[in-house]
Amino acid sequence: MPSLLALFAFMLMVLGGYGYVNQPVQEPPWTRVIPGFAFSPYQEGQSPLNNSLPSVDEISKDLALLAGKTQAIRTYTVAGVFGEIPQLAKKHNINVALGAWISADLDANAKELDRLMEVAQSPSHNVVRLIAGNEVLLRKELRLDQLTGYLDKVREATDIPVSTAEPWHVWLKNPKLAEHVDYLAVHLLPYWEGVALDNAVEFSMNSYRQLQQAFPGKKIVITEVGWPSQGRSIRQADASPANQAKFLRRFIHRAEQEDILFYVMEAFDQPWKADIEGSVGGYWGVFDSGRAPKFETRSPIIAIPEWKLLAATSIVVALLLTLLLLTDGSALKLRGRAFLMFNAFVASSLIIYVVYDFSIQYHTWVSVTVSALLLLGMVGVFVIVLAEAHEWAEAMWYRQRRRLLIAPGLNRKPVPMVDTQEASLGQGERLPFVSIHVPAYEEPADMMIATLNALANLDYPHFEVVVVDNNTRNESTWRPVEAHCKALNLQNLSVQNPRVEDNRRPEIQEKQFHFYHVSPLSGYKAGALNYALERTSSKAEVVAVIDADYKVTSNWLKDLVPEFAKPELAIVQAPQDYRDDSDSPFKAMCSAEYKGFFHLGMVTRNERNAIIQHGTMTMVRRTVLESVGGWGVNTITEDTELGLRIFEHGFEAVYIDQSYGKGLIPDTFTDYKKQRYRWAYGAMQILREHAGQLIGSKDSKLTPGQRYHFVSGWLPWIADGFNLLFTLMAVVWSALILFDPIAYNAPPLLISVVPLMFLAFKIAKLFTLYLGHIKTGVGTAMSAILVGLSLSYTIGRATLSGLFIGRKIPFIRTPKMSSGFALISALNSARDEALLAFVLLGLVGLFYFQLGFESQENWMWCLVLVSQSLPHLAAILVAMISTLGNNTSQQIPQTTA
Repeated sequence: MPSLLALFAFMLMVLGGYGYVNQPVQEPPWTRVIPGFAFSPYQEGQSPLNNSLPSVDEISKDLALLAGKTQAIRTYTVAGVFGEIPQLAKKHNINVALGAWISADLDANAKELDRLMEVAQSPSHNVVRLIAGNEVLLRKELRLDQLTGYLDKVREATDIPVSTAEPWHVWLKNPKLAEHVDYLAVHLLPYWEGVALDNAVEFSMNSYRQLQQAFPGKKIVITEVGWPSQGRSIRQADASPANQAKFLRRFIHRAEQEDILFYVMEAFDQPWKADIEGSVGGYWGVFDSGRAPKFETRSPIIAIPEWKLLAATSIVVALLLTLLLLTDGSALKLRGRAFLMFNAFVASSLIIYVVYDFSIQYHTWVSVTVSALLLLGMVGVFVIVLAEAHEWAEAMWYRQRRRLLIAPGLNRKPVPMVDTQEASLGQGERLPFVSIHVPAYEEPADMMIATLNALANLDYPHFEVVVVDNNTRNESTWRPVEAHCKALNLQNLSVQNPRVEDNRRPEIQEKQFHFYHVSPLSGYKAGALNYALERTSSKAEVVAVIDADYKVTSNWLKDLVPEFAKPELAIVQAPQDYRDDSDSPFKAMCSAEYKGFFHLGMVTRNERNAIIQHGTMTMVRRTVLESVGGWGVNTITEDTELGLRIFEHGFEAVYIDQSYGKGLIPDTFTDYKKQRYRWAYGAMQILREHAGQLIGSKDSKLTPGQRYHFVSGWLPWIADGFNLLFTLMAVVWSALILFDPIAYNAPPLLISVVPLMFLAFKIAKLFTLYLGHIKTGVGTAMSAILVGLSLSYTIGRATLSGLFIGRKIPFIRTPKMSSGFALISALNSARDEALLAFVLLGLVGLFYFQLGFESQENWMWCLVLVSQSLPHLAAILVAMISTLGNNTSQQIPQTTA
């Protein structure tokens, strides 16, 4: 019941939000016939730029539509079919302010003016005024003396009043122009001047009065006045259907009161004007390009007339998303469910509105392509947000963990081994024999010996250690390890003290260390592990794997091996942990970043038997390992791939959120990046290889929960890949905007807001979970976020390469305990990120100096560019931090998972 009440509350919020924004607003009604319309009769798909012109019949239909709504129309040219407009308009009792187009082409001007006089002097025409030129001085296509020469010529040839059309401020700047006209043809378009809607009418009236004061006695005709219904904002001026309706209804009411002669800009939308004015140029019409009215002229104005349909659609989509998110959500508390509902309603509302906004715009194939890509990207972002929100909720607001293994050795005795499928797994209370595999390549002897000593101290009765050193060239590196294995075997032979626990029968401790140096051996780490598997003792029932740098705790096997008494269990996994996190600030930050996966992601995945197996601190049932084909050699993350194959065969895994061994963190940012590159690249290899099983097109025993976690768990990495593509496209698009700001515009505000929201969501999620779930301090949480951001570019490159290139790359070693890392070398490790950060921030500077931030879309887009630079700036900072306070002094390379 509480969940239903929460759901109902969110539904009311959506309805209430739409209803509040779309409250009817009463404006002065537009009921009378207006003095005039600016008239361009191009139909949708037609344009003077490609000489695609309307027919006489199409023009006549447009005039018939305007009949009874206006006294006159104002035209812009008399070329071709447009010279017939006066005759056509007379049939509908419409007067004409006849215009001639003047440009820098002097020959074309002469022909246009001759045609103007020809049409104006034809008998029975209803031409009431002439307009020779439209914003010629504003466009700086002619000098003032050239324009006045044309005006004088036309005035001498006719008794009809003559003028040229210019914005109000151009008249004030060129007072001599008024001496060569019979009236002032003025454009009042407060939108272009960035005036807020509520001040726009008064601004227009003040501009009109300035002209009256500057030119007393001169008749003034407003030949263009209007507001666009779509397009970019300019300072405080926002283009929208509601704002267009409000401005025109307010202005017409005021103009009627003050007896002002005006022509509304314009009768019909002209999409072709987007090519010369930007996208906003196509949206000045009172009627759209299909000749349908765009707003109510008498009824109260509603911002989105279709808001009820949008609200209902948003709610339906949100309900479907909520149903999907809360599938198997019985373990969530009410706060967790409400959190997921909130995200579902926000995502659905934004997506539905963006689709609606897209549907009411005019499009070319280019704009359709760009818009479709943006919309697809937006949907992708929200898919990732919802997946991350799901992990957030399951990590923070759960009733109890259903499958998490908690310190079994501390609160119970070992579970007797019982396996109906394999009798060899144990008789009575006997613990199974374990074979511990340690792959090594070019590993320093001192570190390997320390690892082996920790294994020798395991508190477990019978196990073997199989060390496989593959392809190490220097014999002096591996010979001491071989010798130490022999020494440990001799030591174990001398210790023959049976151990008695409780009522169990005495058992002789059996610990054997085997060393193999193999060269050549293909397959990298997987090849070494398969080699070890082939040489594993026939007594071994469990295979455990650790990396060469790991020092395990003595209770590792004793605590975890008894879990294999469950016949369905194939994997027991403990987290990776690190013992050198206090060596330097860089390592402390890396350690903090690792915690996010091992103490958050793995815990939530374990609830649906979908953990990521990692190749250290892991145990596998031997029979299962052999039955699925051993370690895979087709991916560089053989551990994760094996775990997925085991799940595909229907077995289970369990995860314990407790450390049983600690390894070493990479010393340098370069090596840290290489490690993460391998993880991400290998994950994409797995995704490609197992796509059929993950989507269900190939037979497997994967559960829906397992499919969900393996796909959704890699979505953030895939997002980094596509975000890298987005960054590169943003650079190109920004360059195009700077090159041609008319043809190319910044994306709409809602599109730009999405990446900003996504970044804020990721940071908020990590910060909250680190503080609230992992129980770290603020500094640790911020360090983890910083390091996570710094890896975005590396992960992005890896995922794109893994998904779309798919070539097999060699296993990438991760050196450890390296010598001091010079600052120059550190910065060089982030050179790609530094270049991208420089380009992105440089584009922001160019936007400011070249275009300014008058447009809300421009400054919001600049915020997007800044946000895209943050991961790259983080990489530079982390690279610099990696040079500080490193306490290690010797270079000891080491391969890790």
